[in-house]
Amino acid sequence: MKGVGEILISEERIQERIKEMADRITEDYEGKDVVLVGVLKGAFMLMSDLARQIRLPLEFDFMAVSSYGSATRTSGVVRILKDLDYEITGRHILLVEDIIDSGLTLNYLLKYLNGRRPESLEVCALLRKSGIQQVDLDVRYEGFEIPAEFVIGYGLDHEQLYRNLPYIAFLGQKQVS
Repeated sequence: MKGVGEILISEERIQERIKEMADRITEDYEGKDVVLVGVLKGAFMLMSDLARQIRLPLEFDFMAVSSYGSATRTSGVVRILKDLDYEITGRHILLVEDIIDSGLTLNYLLKYLNGRRPESLEVCALLRKSGIQQVDLDVRYEGFEIPAEFVIGYGLDHEQLYRNLPYIAFLGQKQVS
């Protein structure tokens, strides 16, 4: 496919890892009132597949933030484009994120959500880029550590394209016609 580089993580390996994370989440949250909060747009595929593997009653909410624009590097400036629809005070919140780059966006979101006094707040992230975090983050459920390069697929985009790929790939050279 034009614009897609080498595949980094196969569809099969993604699904295996999601099952492993979901099993652990099911065990950790047994008997608790859990709300999955997806960070749009990138986390929608992970959240969907993860939710189907978690064997607990779940509620869902979503936030949309911007820290990239159309760039391939985070700007570090976080804007909330869509806030939560429901109250989270006293609830067990599992924030579902697609990728951790610098960690600045996630750090901002954690502080923001903690201000709403949830019972607990944990993170489930599919990807973490190695060696580029600017803040120390405690990520309870983490899928894969990847090189500090721009990737696409499985919810991750470049200029709003490639989210639908079932795998994670490096961004390839776009062909000019």
